Parts: sequence; structure tokens; C-alpha cells
Amino acid sequence: MQQSLDIFLNYLDRSNAITIIVLAWLSIYFIITVWIYVARYFVLRSEISLEAASLEALLMGSKSVASGSYLEGCSNNNVRSDDILYMCKEIAESESTRYLSTLSVIASTSPFIGLFGTVVSILVTFSELGNSTTASLNVIAPAISEALIATAAGILVAIPAYSAHVFLKRKAYELISYIEQQIKVLKSY
Repeated sequence: MQQSLDIFLNYLDRSNAITIIVLAWLSIYFIITVWIYVARYFVLRSEISLEAASLEALLMGSKSVASGSYLEGCSNNNVRSDDILYMCKEIAESESTRYLSTLSVIASTSPFIGLFGTVVSILVTFSELGNSTTASLNVIAPAISEALIATAAGILVAIPAYSAHVFLKRKAYELISYIEQQIKVLKSY
């Protein structure tokens, strides 16, 4: 563990400011990705459970949706307008897909941010080699391999961000599906 920390600190010491900024930026992206995924996953999971229970109650003969359901305020037995039900569905859809665009932006931009860090590091390396009297593969290879760390970091951030985006999008679809089924049952009364 100590050796890994020493290698990392040595890498940061040799890196230029742009590379450090790129790695910090990607670290922030990764933290945001994890935070969005964890927060939205548990919220969507509980909402799906509630809407599934509400649908089951409706199918078993209940005339109203469960307390806490997105359709609770929209399905008053005295006034049940299709427009109001669909408006509540749209509100649920908007709420359930919150932050998906953020995950999409992170997934699509982080590889480019990493690539930018790599290009800048390679430019700095070649600039330093131009001022040097010796330029052998033993000097160039380690510098290029260190430069590629930024690209690897960008890809490493993009994969979980894209995966979280797709998984949460599927959960949102599942929630909306339960709400649509409840609307169909309510309209049949």
C-alpha cells in the first residue's frame, strides 16, 4: 500500500499542472457519478416498490391508489380527468429521470478530458526532449506511458457513468410503466 502511494505521489510530482487539473476534474466526475447512482438508485427502488404495491391493490379491487403514489393527488374519485392523470405521469417521469443528463454528459466528455490531458502531457514531453541532448526510447517510453494515464482515467470514469445512466434509465422506465398501468386501471372504473 505504501509503495502504491509513493508511486502515485511521484507521478503527481513529475506531472504538469494541466495533467493534475485533468485528473482532479475526472476525480470530481467520478465522485458525482457515484453520488448520483447511489442516491437515485435507492429513491427509484423505493418508488418502484410503492407503485408496484399500488398497482397490485388496484388490481385486487381497491378504488384508489396507495398513499405516497405519484397518482395519489391526481386520482380523486370525484374528479378523475385523463389529462390530470397524464400530467401526474409526466411529473413522475421528470422526477425519475433527474440527473440522467448529468450522467450522460460525464460519460461522453470524460474520455475527451482524459485525452486532452494525454495530449498536453505528450506535448510537454516532446518539448522537454527537444531541449535534451539525448532522446532515446528509454527516455521517451516512460514519459509517454505516464501521459496515457489521463486517457485511462477518462475511460475509467466514462464506463461507470454510462453504466449508471443506462441502469437508472431502466429503473425510471420501470417506474413509469407501473404508473401507466395504474392509469389504465383507474380509467377502466
